[in-house]
Amino acid sequence: MKVQVLNLDGTAGKGDIELSDDVFGLEPRADILHRVVTWQLENRRGIARATRERSDVARTGKKFGRQKGGGTARHGDRAAPVFIGGGKAHGARRREFNISLNKKIRALGLKMALSSKAQNGLVVVDTLDVADAKTKALVGQLAKAGFGKKVLVVDGEQVNEGFARAARNIVGINVLPAVGANVYDILKHDTLVLTRAAVEKLEARFNG
Repeated sequence: MKVQVLNLDGTAGKGDIELSDDVFGLEPRADILHRVVTWQLENRRGIARATRERSDVARTGKKFGRQKGGGTARHGDRAAPVFIGGGKAHGARRREFNISLNKKIRALGLKMALSSKAQNGLVVVDTLDVADAKTKALVGQLAKAGFGKKVLVVDGEQVNEGFARAARNIVGINVLPAVGANVYDILKHDTLVLTRAAVEKLEARFNG
């Protein structure tokens, strides 16, 4: 698949780039994408800290008062929830959300996410070099390009420092290195912008 390389302002760049059909030319499947996104979001969930119930607290079980004549309830256990230091009644339970997913399915999901953007919403730029690493200047460039409201920019080994600094305060623009590319973020954005270095890294990631 051949794609024209653009500049950050949307104008034509230097030449074309050949994208691998094994990575960018697959037919997306909703069931695979759904499984990978569910796996990602489940693994992001925090684990609630379990509370100690009356069987978990270290308190005596000895009966501490008379059955009759004390003028109080007939308690037989200091671990009861009514006492300070006793166990929590109906407390939070520990829940695990670290579901597993086969590596081949995860890799296939990422390929399909990239392929879905290649059909509609993929832009390849030469580099992320900006002459003036200022937010205002970058906003003007992206407005000319018309990439959309939500744009994910993926660079190579490391994100261009000047571009990352300029894009930091722009709403809807997110920047990642190639190693951080994932299905959820790719699908969540309207446009995926890849640099030449990002394309090389992503293709090498699957070919390796």
